[in-house]
Amino acid sequence: MLVVCTSCDDFLEVEPDLQTSINEQLSTKNGVLDAYNGIYRDVEGILSSRFSVYADVQGGNITFTPSTISKVVNVPSQIENSYPFNDRFQESDYADYYEELYSIIAQVNLLLERFNEFTFFTTQERNRLEAELLTLRAFSHYQLALHYAQHYGFTADASHLGVVYNTTVLTAGVDFPSRSSMAETYTNIQADLNAALALFNTTQLLSGVPYSYFNEINTKALYARIALQMNDWEQARAMANDVIANPGITLTSQGNYISEWENDLLPINEVILEFTAPVSSDGTVSSSVSANYQYTNTTNYADYVASEDLRNLFEATDIRLNLFQEQSLTTSVNGAETQVAYYFTKKFQGNTGTLFMRLSEMYLIQAEANARLGDTAAAFVALNAIRTRAGIATVNDTNTLLEDIFTERRRELAFEGFLLFDIARYQKDVERNLGCIASANCNLSYPSNFFILPIPASSAELNQNIQQNEGY
Repeated sequence: MLVVCTSCDDFLEVEPDLQTSINEQLSTKNGVLDAYNGIYRDVEGILSSRFSVYADVQGGNITFTPSTISKVVNVPSQIENSYPFNDRFQESDYADYYEELYSIIAQVNLLLERFNEFTFFTTQERNRLEAELLTLRAFSHYQLALHYAQHYGFTADASHLGVVYNTTVLTAGVDFPSRSSMAETYTNIQADLNAALALFNTTQLLSGVPYSYFNEINTKALYARIALQMNDWEQARAMANDVIANPGITLTSQGNYISEWENDLLPINEVILEFTAPVSSDGTVSSSVSANYQYTNTTNYADYVASEDLRNLFEATDIRLNLFQEQSLTTSVNGAETQVAYYFTKKFQGNTGTLFMRLSEMYLIQAEANARLGDTAAAFVALNAIRTRAGIATVNDTNTLLEDIFTERRRELAFEGFLLFDIARYQKDVERNLGCIASANCNLSYPSNFFILPIPASSAELNQNIQQNEGY
């Protein structure tokens, strides 16, 4: 999976007679831009697929709809092993996630390795391209660390296994890199992000809205997210502060909050980064995160809906209850068909783009970082900004501050891919009660080997130096 010629799609192909060679592809400005745009397409394809549900399914925010044929509620076959925390390294439910992220890293590294050859770009264009590529590399390694390495605080000094941090084009049968520690992984991510932030400018190389590509502001937002996950509270606070202070992005108002989520033509006003959904030649969206959550009618709906565990967290006055679309579906219960209510999220209906970051998250990062640094006054200001907009009372109890932030993250960021990772960072147990249909292991006590996925055998077998995650 780390080998350029065998693992990368789009522009990174072996060079048969009918394919444009890599050398030819990267010899022109348009060729490089096509390759660079292809990386973004790959990122969107990964993030809009079933991988987007992982943290919410495993954490307990999501349960399942009945089959349109049998009317029985079953675990979707795509996640039947991982859902009960029993994934298999020989045939992991998420094997392609691991491989595709390293494919993206290989594509990025090939462009960076040939960077000096791209004399057809201006200095500003070169700096912007390099900044985005470095951010994409940091982003991809971070996604891998979330899923395949225990969270940063798992050991006191983060000396436990992280991921292979790949910064060069590797050669098949020659290069067999080992996994870095989590401390080293974060250091490498920091290095790429710091280098990117030093290069960013306002030049945009690809067409489209600015928030659909990495730029200075959303790279700082990504940095804030990563720093929070890595217990780097000072950096998390600094980056979140910078994003919140930016006049170009404002928190969506209470009056517009529901209607903006319900609009499937435009993203919510406070979007920081949303990857554009690809459109086919006939004008239809060829992939969208909504495929995981969409309700069309009683015979056409997606697999994933809100659990009662999640819905019970909302107070009666909370406007976010209006983001649940209740639908009655025929369901086989103990052999008899009956009508059962299911709650689809309105966040991702229609042909939406793939939302990755928005300003509400920055407020919650600001709240948690300040709380952990002892500035409880600032933490309450940030937390209560989200609560007040939601129509629920403010809080001011320092004894429950971190728990209040955790709960608010679960409510506000539901279906956006955070819960399991928040549970791990808080060193909590997974508790899936209402709606859990796992044959075993609805719950998972912290710590556990199974808070993370196994390195897929299909990838580990290619590298003699890869160490498998404990327990697999």
